[in-house]
Amino acid sequence: MADLPELAASFTAALHDAGISVGPDRTRGFARALTLLPPRTTRELRHCALTTLVSDRDQIEPFDAVFRTVFGAPTDLEPQRGQPGDPPRTLQAVLSGRVHGARSRTTTDERGRETDTPRREEPVPLAASPLDRLATRDFADLSAEELSRLAQLMRTIVLRTPARPSRRHRTALHGRRVDVRRTLSTSRRTGGHPLRLRRFVPRTRPRDLIVLCDISGSMEPYARAMLQLLYCATRAAHAEVFTFATRLTRLTPTLRRAGPCDALARAGRTAPDWSGGTRIAECLADFNERYGRRGMAHGAVVVIISDGWDTGTPTDLATHMARLSRVAHRIVWVNPRTASPRYRPLVAGMAAALPYCDAVVSAHNLAALDDFTAALSAPGRRR
Repeated sequence: MADLPELAASFTAALHDAGISVGPDRTRGFARALTLLPPRTTRELRHCALTTLVSDRDQIEPFDAVFRTVFGAPTDLEPQRGQPGDPPRTLQAVLSGRVHGARSRTTTDERGRETDTPRREEPVPLAASPLDRLATRDFADLSAEELSRLAQLMRTIVLRTPARPSRRHRTALHGRRVDVRRTLSTSRRTGGHPLRLRRFVPRTRPRDLIVLCDISGSMEPYARAMLQLLYCATRAAHAEVFTFATRLTRLTPTLRRAGPCDALARAGRTAPDWSGGTRIAECLADFNERYGRRGMAHGAVVVIISDGWDTGTPTDLATHMARLSRVAHRIVWVNPRTASPRYRPLVAGMAAALPYCDAVVSAHNLAALDDFTAALSAPGRRR
């Protein structure tokens, strides 16, 4: 497989020598286009290069001259194969060989013989924004100021839960059930004869999202980042947010009335057990008794953010997790410690809860949140 950055840089260098101004931004755009939509023929390659590298009509003629010199005439045929018995070569491999050959210049030495002099390669400047660098850093290593700077990126994240059928209905042309009331109403226009049956299908709505966030001492750096994410991403969704350490605290009203920075400060004042011990089993039992039995968790997607350290007995945690799994649609456990390749679920609390989880993700930085959002939107159970 050809090296696409080197392929793009070599071809644009040949265009630059022909008098066509091609900057680093167009070179990056050409390389990105080759990555997103790999061309299968030289004609497709010409269209791709012409779209990303040429900005003036007068540049088309010198562009085609350079293209024919480097890649040959555009054709719709597939690249030729080698000798009989050789494996087929991809277009990128063929073009890579042509570009490498075009990068050498023919010069004459002192005796008049032609020699190949390699062209000096110029580095293409690439720079990452400060937000891009923060996206790959662990939440535990970020300061409060850096977390606040990530708020604008967190606002672009959409937390979607799978759809569930509603009790309401909507009219559909090919619905399975007949809407008797609407059919009889429209039959009055035809003398009481129902010439056309009206049908309907159930409406769908996203499932509720319930988040239980561990704010004990071992989870404090990640808890601040996750609460900020929940504030930014669940503003348009029907979500309930709880925190727990030694007791269960409902934070949904607090997060709705404040901004992202004020929400964290108010959450610290609302939850008196911030940075305390961990009693996952007791807090989960409190949630099941006070909120789960009243229907909040029925058919919902439940997210538990914790590293699994629990001062209670594992059997109690397994009992309450089993009770929650019987009413919830999915249980997603977010454990930042799983980002390490050496992680093993040896903690008693995590080992007891693992059989009742549909997905376990790390979400230890902004780049790892893709797995978190994918686990939320998964349609069914995987236990």
